[in-house]
Amino acid sequence: MKSISLIQFLIEERRAGHVNAELSLLIEVVARACKRIAVATNKGALGGVLGEAGTGNIQGEAQKKLDVISNEILLEANAWGGQLAACASEEMEDPQPIPDMYPKGHHLLLFDPLDGSSNIDVNISVGTIFSILRCPDGVTEPKAEHFLQPGTTQLAAGYVVYGPATVLVLTFGHGTHEFTLDREVGSFILSRRDIRIPEETAEFAINMSNQRHWEAPMQRYIGELLAGKDGPRGKDFNMRWVASMVADVHRIITRGGVFFYPLDAKIKSKGGKLRLMYEANPMSFIIEQAGGAATTGRERIMALQPTGLHQRVPVFLGSKKEVEVATHYHVEADAAV
Repeated sequence: MKSISLIQFLIEERRAGHVNAELSLLIEVVARACKRIAVATNKGALGGVLGEAGTGNIQGEAQKKLDVISNEILLEANAWGGQLAACASEEMEDPQPIPDMYPKGHHLLLFDPLDGSSNIDVNISVGTIFSILRCPDGVTEPKAEHFLQPGTTQLAAGYVVYGPATVLVLTFGHGTHEFTLDREVGSFILSRRDIRIPEETAEFAINMSNQRHWEAPMQRYIGELLAGKDGPRGKDFNMRWVASMVADVHRIITRGGVFFYPLDAKIKSKGGKLRLMYEANPMSFIIEQAGGAATTGRERIMALQPTGLHQRVPVFLGSKKEVEVATHYHVEADAAV
């Protein structure tokens, strides 16, 4: 079968009316930047990219050297192309305007430059997550409030996993598609079209060390999974937890499963652990387009009206039926109060 490159795929999507030329070119630029991040990641200790950068991000988290490098690569790649009005990064407090010397486009780009960076030094898969929005009409200098659009307005979303293979998963709202980087020719090649996540699963991903801090409905749900065949669910479940969201989500995209980062007593004051704009919304778009579901445990993530650029939310996503069961338990518990 003839291989289809990312560029050819994007041209086909343009002809089908799913994307315009500017959005198509923006995806190419992001993909090219991610290839540079893949090279830096693959060098590991030989590239001097491991360890702490000695700085902190807006979240108050210690930055790894590769966090800073990845952020700079994405900013530099997107500054001059003419497709963006502005971009925002999980690593920066405020949006980054496009320099005045370059033309401006009609799109807004949000990204987590290196998700799962705590795993860099131990050679476990990490990745980049991105989301693309339309810049509101008449806005020439976008501010943070112009990025605060519900996930349902996303024009495109994707992630890149830097693992044994470098893989790009992408959606424009017309299915979820996977591309694998052919290192010999330097191109992303379509490896799976129209991915579908099984509605049922027996695999879940959650950080069990937080169990004592969970709300009662989450305790109930996970308790049932752990009870296995002898419990009310009547079947055994396996747990997997990489602690790199892109790796855990890619496993779901590949073979089904569910991923949970629920509200707990430690993070309740923050609203959750994961960032709505940089992680939850783009991953929800990708998962929903593959037939899965994504909620906060109480409502659809992509229906939320964002209130801040770095807002955090609980995340339940993956195989539809399990997400629905866990969400039902939370809604039911709320109604009983």
